[in-house]
Amino acid sequence: MRAFLKIIRFKNILLLALMQITFHFGFLKLQNIALALNDWQFILLVFSTICIAGAGYLINNVFDQETDQINKPNDVVVGKNMSETTAYNLYIILNVLGVGTGFYLSNSIGKPSFAALFIVIAATLYLYASSLKQSLLVGNILIALLAAISVIIVGLFDLYPTITVENKPVVATYFEIILDYAFFAFLINFIRELVKDLEDVKGDYNTGMATLPIILGVKRTSKLVFGLSLIPIIILFYYINNYYFNNKLYFATLYAYILIVAPLLYFSIKMWTSKSQKEFHHLSTVLKIVLFFGILSILVITLNIKYNA
Repeated sequence: MRAFLKIIRFKNILLLALMQITFHFGFLKLQNIALALNDWQFILLVFSTICIAGAGYLINNVFDQETDQINKPNDVVVGKNMSETTAYNLYIILNVLGVGTGFYLSNSIGKPSFAALFIVIAATLYLYASSLKQSLLVGNILIALLAAISVIIVGLFDLYPTITVENKPVVATYFEIILDYAFFAFLINFIRELVKDLEDVKGDYNTGMATLPIILGVKRTSKLVFGLSLIPIIILFYYINNYYFNNKLYFATLYAYILIVAPLLYFSIKMWTSKSQKEFHHLSTVLKIVLFFGILSILVITLNIKYNA
């Protein structure tokens, strides 16, 4: 069990589940609108998502054995604590559970075409692990997009099937908020993927990968990541001042500045001087913390609005 939890990156899986649960129970359920999924159906949506994501992490570990032996020898599972045959069997089981549950949910809300989304995500994660991550920036963008889709899928299943002429403006507003968070998730995850490439540059070089640090060098890539990290900071300053502070959401404003903007500023400052694998690993963890508090901010904002009312 320990090997299984390790290979599916259970901490990342929990963060993904928390993200979806927070948007459903901590945002949409607190609004005066009808949702397409009831609570147990939504739990099935989370189950489907984490099964497919877990399968993606698992197959990535299978293909990354050589690289991980160099970059993270203590974290190697396949070939050490689990055979390749077992890993492939678990990969198939997780995908069948995930895609099958997604197929059921899509039909239960009267949108059978949505089932294709789960198939495409599962197939994309396989392609990423087997080949796409070796292409310059393609893998980084792909993983960041999939993180954003994990947010958007909540809106697709909870809101989209309920749209009528009467509620369209209200539903559109909530969907726009979800898209804003999806864009934030994309930016932070894209930057984090580049930081992980900096962390793993030695193993990636020895296995013939074409990541940005290998093409540009660690120093230049670090400076590029520093520049990219300023983008979400600038966007957040604008967003917080215009949507939180100007609407007297003072607690949400304070929360965002202390727990989201401040860690991002710390990340940017440290990124400028970081050089070692240990430093890059630390910065990757900082971005994970930013994602965690960024997810919870939707609940804080919702409660702040209700308190003001």
